[in-house]
Amino acid sequence: MLDVLTIGDGMIAMDPKTKGPMRFVQEYQRKVGGAELNFAVGAARLGLQSAWLSRLGKDEFGRVIHTFMRGEGVDVSQVEFVDGIPTSVYFKEVMEDGSGRSFYYRNPTPMSDLTPEDISEEYIASFKLVHLTGVFLALNPERHLPIVERVIEHAKKHGVKVSMDPNIRLRLWSKEKAKEVLTKLLPHVDVLLTGEEEGEILLGTSDVEEMITQFQGFGISHVVIKKGADGASATTGEGTLEMPPFKPRKVVDTVGAGDGFDAGYIKGYLSGWSVEKTLRFANKVGSMVVSVAGDNEGLPYYDDVLAELGEIESIER
Repeated sequence: MLDVLTIGDGMIAMDPKTKGPMRFVQEYQRKVGGAELNFAVGAARLGLQSAWLSRLGKDEFGRVIHTFMRGEGVDVSQVEFVDGIPTSVYFKEVMEDGSGRSFYYRNPTPMSDLTPEDISEEYIASFKLVHLTGVFLALNPERHLPIVERVIEHAKKHGVKVSMDPNIRLRLWSKEKAKEVLTKLLPHVDVLLTGEEEGEILLGTSDVEEMITQFQGFGISHVVIKKGADGASATTGEGTLEMPPFKPRKVVDTVGAGDGFDAGYIKGYLSGWSVEKTLRFANKVGSMVVSVAGDNEGLPYYDDVLAELGEIESIER
């Protein structure tokens, strides 16, 4: 049995070679990115058998992404190339403090070629967990929601756990649409990995305790609230645990930190770790990601995380 499957768009990420407003940037470096792609890579580097279901344009950029994912050890048996729709691209703007903005060129996306009938029940049944994000849904809610519902249907039928990161990108859809679509899925989620602002969009409350109570009302067994520089919390049947953050060596690029945290938490969840160990591990992964420029370049390998946590010795020379 494989460990974790995720589904979503892969993109060419154009990273600026200089920091500041994008209109003043003259040169970019071609990399790859995408929330679900990053999660799949992060999970693989942490030792999970991960898979990515997607569609790519039948073009040079599509081949770049496909080759990259194969090189990371991610199963791409359910990734296909499509004619007539170019591979998605986005440009990043990175400011001096590591914050930034994203500018997308992904409408239509090659994922528009995917249908519910393309989802193999046998394939879904071969995993321990399916990880979903709101990004895939935001690209085309009416078309993609039935696909996600088919994935969940197969997962629940075969006892496959479902995790979800709302990952609400307001450049892709409105708060109202995000709430309408994502709350439909909450009753089927086992592990929710959300930020406080996303929780407020979904539930209409900024009170974290009330937020947790409402999420638990959907039957979610693990409610994880990501708080960025303030750490994270996890609420399970055993109560709520707060975990302080790890201070990164330097904040270089915040893109991919949430995806790395998700991969770290799912690593612990599937490994049967305690919630405390899992949260601590996930926080460390997130802090390591922001110290490196790029969407997934900073996603660490399992032994690197253990070394950072002081659990194994790191020999540098």
